Amino acid sequence: MTQDSSPPSQGPQALAGLKVFDLTRVLAGPTCVQMLADLGADVIKIEKPGAGDDTRGFTPPVMPGTGESAYFAGANRNKRSVTLDISQPEGQALALRLIAQCDILVENFKFGSLAKYGLDYAQLHEKFPGLIYCSITGFGQSGPYAPRPGYDSVIQAMGGVMSLTGEPDGLPQKVGVPVGDLFAGLYACIGILAALRHKERTGIGQQVDIGMLDTSVAWLANQGMNYLATGENPKRLGNQHPNISPYQVFETQDGAIMLTVGNDPTFARFCKAFGEAEWLADPRLATNAARVANRALVTEKLDPLFKQHPTAWWVERLEAQKIGYGPINRLSDVFNDPHVLARGNIIEMQDRLGAPMKLVANPVRLSETPASYRIAPPALGEYTDAVLRDWLGLDAAEIERLRAGGVV
Repeated sequence: MTQDSSPPSQGPQALAGLKVFDLTRVLAGPTCVQMLADLGADVIKIEKPGAGDDTRGFTPPVMPGTGESAYFAGANRNKRSVTLDISQPEGQALALRLIAQCDILVENFKFGSLAKYGLDYAQLHEKFPGLIYCSITGFGQSGPYAPRPGYDSVIQAMGGVMSLTGEPDGLPQKVGVPVGDLFAGLYACIGILAALRHKERTGIGQQVDIGMLDTSVAWLANQGMNYLATGENPKRLGNQHPNISPYQVFETQDGAIMLTVGNDPTFARFCKAFGEAEWLADPRLATNAARVANRALVTEKLDPLFKQHPTAWWVERLEAQKIGYGPINRLSDVFNDPHVLARGNIIEMQDRLGAPMKLVANPVRLSETPASYRIAPPALGEYTDAVLRDWLGLDAAEIERLRAGGVV
């Protein structure tokens, strides 16, 4: 399928003019590159002829109309799919010609595996010293685990977050979405933006080395610091907070609600508002430190109180008291929430057949150079002909010869 290789403009874009050679698949890499693309970068997504990104096969569910994988659609808008077999010498030669026109290359191949194609960092840095080359792997480009494959669930297990997640007496639990992949992709994007700033000053590119285990250790946040401060492994607390109390889920008369009391004045306001002012005279409850030390007592006191009323009753009154809370929404609640809708967190694009496609918006809100949505998640190889024609000057006969040979 032939398409115009120049995406339409939708106003000023922060990364307009940058070209990205995207050698990523599944989620961590595509998340990084979609962020760059939403902010204006011109992305060509390189996929294996006849197969493409693994997530094209992660079905069901599929997007209505095209039948494209919903998983794939979630991380691949604003990209133009080009099929290219980099295992063939002619495919490698075409890749080099395309890379020569790019500012950024992002890849998430296994450690060392692109060297045999002449496409690793050392080989390309010599040819294109200004190229920013981002590698996203499970364990980074050095260290004893570097050759291992990286998968989100494995990284969640090894990175410590699973030991912190779940009920105290239950099994460790992974997070319900692939946070290891997502955080790695976002850290990669930050690294690329820093490398771009360095290139602006010096003209020199560099490698951005992202290991999913490294990023998982980084986002252990307060729990990681709790361990470094004490040398003690934090225990699983279910929905409770290790440093704040009460900060947990409570059952209501008809459901459940998340309560977040972040400081002592808020706890005092809560107690007075709901007829429990005498709790403030109990030294076991008077301060946050005391409540954390006596969290079982806090739960014992609050459990029966919350069960007296339905969730809607609590929502109305906690809101009036400016006390932190949150109903525990299902996704049907999330995507119909008036605030989520008012903030424009759902966008609609047209797929290649003209059918509407709902996607989750980019959450970065820039006042002068907002994210733009120019290209719907592409079909496999949808822009191959256009890119080879417009970037490399190949004619239809040459493109057909390459296609017949399985190069594209």
